[in-house]
Parts: sequence; structure tokens; C-alpha cells
Amino acid sequence: MRILNFGSLNLDYVYQVEHFVQPGETLAAREQKMAPGGKGLNQSVALAKAGAEVFHAGCIGIGGEMLQALLEENGVHTEYLCKVDGLQGNAMIQVDSTGENCIILYGGSNRMITKEQIDETLEHFSAEDWMVLQNEVSNLEYMIDKAAKKGMKVVLNPSPFEAFLEKLDYNQISWLLVNEVEARQLTGKTKADAVWNILHEKYPGLCLIMTMGADGAYCFTSQESIYQEAFPVETVDTTAAGDTFTGYFLQGMTKGLPLKECMEQAAKASAICVSREGAAGAIPTKAEVKNLSSREELDDVTRTDAE
Repeated sequence: MRILNFGSLNLDYVYQVEHFVQPGETLAAREQKMAPGGKGLNQSVALAKAGAEVFHAGCIGIGGEMLQALLEENGVHTEYLCKVDGLQGNAMIQVDSTGENCIILYGGSNRMITKEQIDETLEHFSAEDWMVLQNEVSNLEYMIDKAAKKGMKVVLNPSPFEAFLEKLDYNQISWLLVNEVEARQLTGKTKADAVWNILHEKYPGLCLIMTMGADGAYCFTSQESIYQEAFPVETVDTTAAGDTFTGYFLQGMTKGLPLKECMEQAAKASAICVSREGAAGAIPTKAEVKNLSSREELDDVTRTDAE
């Protein structure tokens, strides 16, 4: 069982600021860094670090060679990446004094994925495999349709949210992973039970993960519902928290772990991630997550990182 992530690859320009810049304001940043990122890349790295066999497909643009190298260094297969003559996708990320972030995306090479590339890549995968998607790439609806028709399990993180996502056929999707904002944009509701009831009535085969930051996360299937509390840590940077949760949860699912165990390891991994600066570089290893059997140990790890 393999995982194909047809995902984005970004160069992240990260600015540490006291608060998010306001209209008409010129704000001095305390620090600026350039780092690898993109929801697709982050999720592939998280999957690989968690122990999954993951293949990343997408486009490498001008200036993006380091992103392919990073994937390979972390054990991600990259033979389905294509080089294109366009600027590498990138993001401007503000991180405020509380560790919260806001992001501006430029699609660049991530919006140059063609239907031909999708068809050629999917020839190498079967109904036993999983497809992981985010809304940072082109031809998303086509990807979902082609993978679903092959019988693959399709996982969608509809971020960043756009109106066209409301028109997707969610009967073709096995797992939907959203945060509170995306849940409200999709259903008009913010309470987890209400979100689930609306989606389950329309799409009875769909399973849902709803992450709520410090308030934990919910998992809903037609058989059961699980609440996973968040592990309390000092938040430094939330940039890749959701992607880390996604990677570790899906790795557990593909290995046949119970849902509760999948949720717990995802919560531990994302807690470690938010205690560190950065995106892909902040994602913990499987050993780090596995060795945490208590909140006290989690506190020790994150405190050591901070020091």
C-alpha cells in the first residue's frame, strides 16, 4: 500500500513580526528566513518521517531544486516530479508574537500540473493505494475523479479554500481533513458535530477529520466518532501543524492502526511541531513521537528544543 501525494512545493519566505500587518501599515520584521514549504511538501515529509512509503508528484520550477533534494533526504520518492519553465511556487508567511501565522501564496509551478502528467503518473498506481491532495495545485477536480475511478482512497485537505470546492463530488473522497475555518467555509457551521451531520447526510461514505488547534481534533466515520485532546505546549510557530497532523494520521491509517491510536500519534506530532520554528524542518521524526508516552515527556522535549 503506497501513498501518492500530488502536492505543492513552495519556497517559504517567513517574517517574524509583532502583529500581522494592517491595511496602510508599514511594519518592520524582527527576522526573515527562507525555508522549504508548501502543504504538499510538508505532508509528504510528515508521511515519510512517520514511516509511510510516499511518492510526491508535482512540478519543480525555477529555483526549486532544493525542494526535490529535501524530499529525497527525508525518504520521499520523487520520480514523478516534473521540471517546468516557470517560477517555483512560493509563500510569504507572517508569524506573530503568539506563534500564529498568516500566509500569501503564489502558485507558480504548482499551477502548471497538466492532465497529461496526472494520467501518466496514475498509471503507476492501483486501487490498493492512497491519493493525498491539497488545493494548492492545478487540475484538482481532475485528479480526484481519475484517482476515484481507479479505486484509490482519496484524501483531500481543501486548503486554501475557494468557492469551487463547494462543487466537488465528495462522494469520490474517502477522507476530508479540515480546520475550523475550512469547515465553516464548506458547511456554514463551526461545531464539529454540526459539520459532520451536514457532510454525512450529503456524502454517507465520507470520513472527516476536523482539527481545532489547542481545542483538539475530531474524527468521524459512519461507525464511530473520536475526540482527541491537544497536548499543551508553548506555541512557537503553527505553520506546519495541520500538515504534520495529516501525515501522522494517514500513516497510521495505512498501517491499519486503530483510529484512536492514529489520532493520538497525530496530536503528539503536531504538538512537537508547533513548539519549533519553521515548516518542514519542524516536523518531528517517528522516534520522537513514539518515545512520548506522557504529557510530561512531551513538555520535556519541547522545553529542550526551546533551550
